[in-house]
Amino acid sequence: MERLPPITILGTGSMGGAILAGLTQPSVSVDGRIRVTNRTVEKARPLSSAAVESFALAETPDANRLAVRDSRIVLIGVKPAMVPDLLREIADDLEPNAIVLSVAAAVTTNTMEAIVAGSVLRAMPNTPAVVGRAVTGLAAGSRATADDVALGRSLFETIGTVLEVPEDKIDALSTISGSGPAYVFYFIEELTRTAIDLGFTPEEAAIMVNGTFLGAAELLVRSGVAPDELRRRVTSPKGTTERAIEVLQSADLKTLFDRATAAALARAKEMAAG
Repeated sequence: MERLPPITILGTGSMGGAILAGLTQPSVSVDGRIRVTNRTVEKARPLSSAAVESFALAETPDANRLAVRDSRIVLIGVKPAMVPDLLREIADDLEPNAIVLSVAAAVTTNTMEAIVAGSVLRAMPNTPAVVGRAVTGLAAGSRATADDVALGRSLFETIGTVLEVPEDKIDALSTISGSGPAYVFYFIEELTRTAIDLGFTPEEAAIMVNGTFLGAAELLVRSGVAPDELRRRVTSPKGTTERAIEVLQSADLKTLFDRATAAALARAKEMAAG
């Protein structure tokens, strides 16, 4: 069983909710009740349970300040533009040993360290967190200790796998694992359109395409074989798959992915610059 110290989540939207779901699994033990906050009663009330103390800012305006008291890990789940003001709001109520852990894009550890006195970490989980399959990039601020990073890793391992990286790589990581699910969904979307154009119903196309992606991904993970080798095994010489792969290779997908990730990285730098 994974055991974690007291935790607060400020802003329990889709990502914060996914992390909360990971923390409330039977295999995870958190000291005391997890505290979470949301703006509205409608969002806050369904999260309340024996394991979770849920606050609505509409009912308790100082809920963020109350929620962080006695917490070792304070996870910031609000939108990036809201992070500095939220940190200023809670700074005086944080415990001396609190770790502030942000999942907001484009908010640097330098920005956070200028507002709060203690340890800060920056994380970039992706949307498969909602099914416990996240890939999370984790970067440490200048004041974070090895124990702080280990606690951050333990938290995010409740929703998937964790890759520790220096902060100067976190934006690049977001263009792969952060945006990556959208690339996969887009590929599935277009292959599904092609299946429909070949005469299959949308339902039949979904079964074929979704099942093929799921099965291929599972085969890749379970086999431990590199993707290029698995592709070779499917591609019979002078067969139909070989002919299709030749068309895909002629499109120079590597250059296309280079351009796409470069565009995403440029936008991340724009956001970080305000």
